[in-house]
This record gives sequence, structure tokens and C-alpha cells, in this order.
Amino acid sequence: MKLILMMLVTLFIGSCICSISQAQTFTVQKYSIGGEGGTDYLTAEPGTGRVFVSRGSHVMVLDGNTGKILGDIKETPNNHGIALAAKYNHGFITNRGDSTVTMFDLTTLAVIKKIKIPAGGQDGIMYDDFSDRIILTNHSSTGTATAIEPNTGVITGEAQLEDNSPEGAASDGKGKLFVNLERKNKIQVIDSKTMKVTGLLPLDACEGPTGIAYDRSSDRIFSGCSKMSAVVDPVAGKVVATIPNGEGVDALGWDPSEKLLYIPAGRDSTVTIVHEDSPDRYSVIASVTTMTGAKTISVDPVNHVAYLFQPQYGAPSPDAPLDRNGRKPRGPVTGAFLIVIKH
Repeated sequence: MKLILMMLVTLFIGSCICSISQAQTFTVQKYSIGGEGGTDYLTAEPGTGRVFVSRGSHVMVLDGNTGKILGDIKETPNNHGIALAAKYNHGFITNRGDSTVTMFDLTTLAVIKKIKIPAGGQDGIMYDDFSDRIILTNHSSTGTATAIEPNTGVITGEAQLEDNSPEGAASDGKGKLFVNLERKNKIQVIDSKTMKVTGLLPLDACEGPTGIAYDRSSDRIFSGCSKMSAVVDPVAGKVVATIPNGEGVDALGWDPSEKLLYIPAGRDSTVTIVHEDSPDRYSVIASVTTMTGAKTISVDPVNHVAYLFQPQYGAPSPDAPLDRNGRKPRGPVTGAFLIVIKH
């Protein structure tokens, strides 16, 4: 009898936790920012409210609470991502235009140095606390991941990947890095200390994986794809759950203490918000409207706020040539907006 009562109490507590998570409401606020340039990734600085936003040839630093422009880091041609190493008060920007990484001071925003990346094709970037390195993924001829020492800016290693279109990277905090391979629909596994490739994980039913996040408490990888994202158990080496979402995903946001996963879909102008009920069970608790094209996201895990950034484009010139996909290019930037999701 005592055992049965304990089981009933456990079930009741579990159902309460689930109902609380599903009862959360989310608000969306937009700040008109302006400025020139498109965008790719953005990075929220934990706890400070600052948001670093790529703008093509410069990086804007915004106050996420007000939309105020706090600073601008210039001469970052065809930039894509920003990583922060608070331990050293350094930030890093990937610049595909001149095959460099800009290293800057987090306090003054002054450029410290430009780091030449021989592989070229700079795209995603992140800080791995386990190996104490900056990790960047490069769309080079063979696809590479490069490690940089965050205090000195010295390159300390490079991994040759099995796909020339690597996307986001995530760390398990125990010595492994996981990189989405967009064309192969797999996840590359890398030893973060040696920068040696150690394996591949399948991504069944997940086409064109881009955004990635890792839940260290449950040892689960979240891999973002259009229409359907995947949850992977890296120990078992298999997909354990799938999550429906919109089209046009290019990054994921993960709030570990809230157990909330944010999946932005640029084509559908939505963010699907998912609660991790257990390592292999996930509930979609909200879908919020953002803006067309808003496909990347960053979460401040201290303040529990998610940010997106999206320019607004005018009509292209009638005589503009078609791109390689047979489509008209974007028109000029007519506005730009910081999108803030709170709960």
C-alpha cells in the first residue's frame, strides 16, 4: 500500500510539472534598429542584456531590454557568427569575406587582432568551456572545424570533416563536440582536446540539419531541421524523438534551467517553443509569430529571454539579374528589427 501511494504521489508531481510548463505564456516585442546590412547569427551575452548581431560588414551591439545601440564593431566583411569568452573578456567574429576571425575586447569593443584562418569559409562559432577553446565551423573545400585559444587568439587545432557544409556545433562539456553536417544529414563527433573526428551519428527524418544544442543534464543533442527536428541520444547513437516545427531553421536556442528549446523558422515567421518533459519526451507548448526570414536565435540562459534579429527588404530592381537558383535578389534594406521573446 505504501509503495502504491508513493507511485501515485510521483505521478501527481510529474503531471503538475508538465502542466506548469505548458501553462507558460510568451510575449513578443520588436524594436526598430535600422542600420545597414543583412544578418546571420546573433549572440546574447548571459546576464547582461547585451546582444551581438551580425550585419554583413559590421557587428552591432544592442541593449536587449530597450533596443538601444550600444556599439558597433566595423570591418568584419561577410561576417556570420559571434562567440564570447567571458573568462578572458574576449569576443570573436567569423569573417568569410577575408577568411579571418576578429578578436575584440568585450568591455571596450576595440579590435585586438585579426586571426587568419587558412581553411576559409568561416560560418558558425562557439566557445567550448571543456577544452577552453573557441570552435569555428568552416564551409571550406572539405569542411573543417578550427580551434582557437581564446586568450591569445592562436590556432591550436583543426578537424577535417566529412561534409563541406558543416553548420552549428555544440559541446557535451565532457570532451566531445557535435557538428551538424547539412548535406549528409548526420552529426559529426569530434574529440575537443585532440580535434580528431571520432564518429558519425544518424539523423533519421531530419533533412538539412543546421541549428544544434546540447542538454548536458540528460545527454541529448537537439538538431534543428526544416519541418521536423530531431533529438539524439549520443550514447545509443540514435534518434529518440522528433519535434514538428516550421520551415527555414538555421539555429536553435536552448534554456537549460527552464528546459525550453526554441526553434525559429524563417519561412514561416514562427518560433516553435518546446518543453523537455523527459530525455525522450518533448511537448510543443507554444508557437509565436516573429518576422519573415527570422531563422537564427540566441537565448540568454540567465535572464531567460530569447532574441532574433531580422532586416526588412524592399523590392529588388526590375532589371536585377537572377541568382544561381533562378530567383530575384533581395532589394535594399528598409528596416531592421530586434525581436525579443519573454515568458
